Amino acid sequence: MSKPILYIVEDSIAAGAMYKAYFEKKGYEVSHFVDGFSAMSAIKNKVPDVIIQDVCLPDVSGIDVLKFAKKIDKKTEVVVITSNSSIDVAVTAMREGAYDFIEKPFENEILLSAVQSVLEQSISSGTQTVSTNLPGAKVKSDIDFIGDSISVQTVKRILNSAARSKASVFVTGESGTGKEVCAEYLHDCSNRHDKSFVAINCAAIPADLFESEFFGHVKGAFSGAISDRKGAVEMANGGTLFLDELCEMALPLQAKLLRFLQTGLYSRVGSSDVVSSDVRVVCATNRNPQKEVADGRFREDLYYRLNVIPVNLPPLREREEDIIILAHFFLQEKCKSANKLFKGFSKNTEKAFLSYDWPGNIRELQNVIENCVVMNEGDTVELDMLPQFKREALKSNVSTAKKSLLSEIEAELTDEIIPLWQVEKEAIESAVHICNGNIPLAAVKLGISASTLYRKIKNWEELA
Repeated sequence: MSKPILYIVEDSIAAGAMYKAYFEKKGYEVSHFVDGFSAMSAIKNKVPDVIIQDVCLPDVSGIDVLKFAKKIDKKTEVVVITSNSSIDVAVTAMREGAYDFIEKPFENEILLSAVQSVLEQSISSGTQTVSTNLPGAKVKSDIDFIGDSISVQTVKRILNSAARSKASVFVTGESGTGKEVCAEYLHDCSNRHDKSFVAINCAAIPADLFESEFFGHVKGAFSGAISDRKGAVEMANGGTLFLDELCEMALPLQAKLLRFLQTGLYSRVGSSDVVSSDVRVVCATNRNPQKEVADGRFREDLYYRLNVIPVNLPPLREREEDIIILAHFFLQEKCKSANKLFKGFSKNTEKAFLSYDWPGNIRELQNVIENCVVMNEGDTVELDMLPQFKREALKSNVSTAKKSLLSEIEAELTDEIIPLWQVEKEAIESAVHICNGNIPLAAVKLGISASTLYRKIKNWEELA
C-alpha cells in the first residue's frame, strides 16, 4: 500500500520544513510549497490525498488555491491553517469546501489529527486505499447543532478541531444562541466525553459563595458548612468545566481562577491542603469581552488565557435557513413530551417565523413552539395558535417590511426615466440593506444566484 501524499502550502520556510519533517516521520510522502502558484502547478500535475493550506501567501490567497484544488478534483480535502482568527475567514474557507480550519499557533498533534481524520473519512467511504496508523474514530456527539447554514457548519468544524486538544474555548454570542449546547458538543466530541461536564452560571452565584462553589469547602469552613463539599473544579476533574456568563465574575475571583488555570492547583475553602484538577475550560458571555477588558471589568491576562480558541455564535436572524429546521425539531420534541399530534406548520406560520427578528434567538423560538403545543390541539400549527403578543409582533414586523418596500418603490416612480442598470443597482443595494448585509440571503430574496449578485456588486465597485 502506498504512502498517503500530503502537500504543505506554507510561505514560512521554517514552519513548512518543520511540518514536512514531522509528517515524513509519521509515514507520509510530503511536498512543501512556499507560494500559491507553485502549489497549483503541482496540484494540476498530481492531486494529493490531503493539502495543508495556509491562507496568507505572497502571491495569491490560500482560498484561491483551495478553489483551484476543488476545481481540479472535488474529492481533494484541504485543511486550512491561518493566524487570522476571524470567523469570516473560517466561514469563507468552509463555504469553498475546506475540510477543517485550524488557527495558529497549534500543536503538531492537532494538525496530524485533522489530516488523519480526512484519511479516516476517505477510507470509510471507499475512496482511499493508503495504509497508515490512524487513531480511533472521533466520538460522535449526542449533543448536536441543528441547522444547515454555513455559519453553523463552520462553528461545528472549529469545535471538532478544538476537541482534539485541551485548549480553552471562549464562546461569545447573544443570549439564547446556544452557548451551553456549544460547550456540551465540544465535550462530547473530545476524549473527555466519558468524564463529567460541569456547568457554572457565574451570574447566578453570590460572590461570597462563589469560591466554595468553585473549589469546594471542608466542614466548619464557615457558618452553614456542616460537611465537606466538592467544588465544580473537583467534580469536573478529567472532564470539562463550563463557565457561563463569565464577565459577571468579580475581579478578586478572576484572580483566583487565573491562578488555578496557570497551575492546576487549588485548595478547598477552610483547608490548607493543595490538590490538583485536570479540567478543560470552556467559557461563555453575551457581552463583548474586549470591551469589558478595556473598561477594567475583566482582567486582561485572564482574557488572553481563556481566549485561545474564540467561537462566536451567530444570532438566529442571521441563520434564516435554519429557522424552520429548528422549529420542526422543537415541534417534534415538545409533541413527544406533551403527547400531542402536531406534524408541522402552515405556510403562513412559516412565513411569520421567517419575517420575525427573534431577539431572544433559539430560546425564544423554543418557548413560542412549546406554548403552541401545550395550549392547542391539531395536526398543523396555525398562525392564530401563536401567543397573542408574539402574533402581533410578527404581523407588525411583516407590515413594516411591506411599508418599507412600498416607500422605496414609490420613490423610484418619478417622471424622470431612470436607466435600467441604476434601478437594478438600487434594488440590489436595498435588498442587501434589508438583509443586514447578508448577500446570499439577499440573492435568495431577489430570485437570483449569489454568484450573480457578487459579480454585479464587483462590477459596480470597479466602475466607481
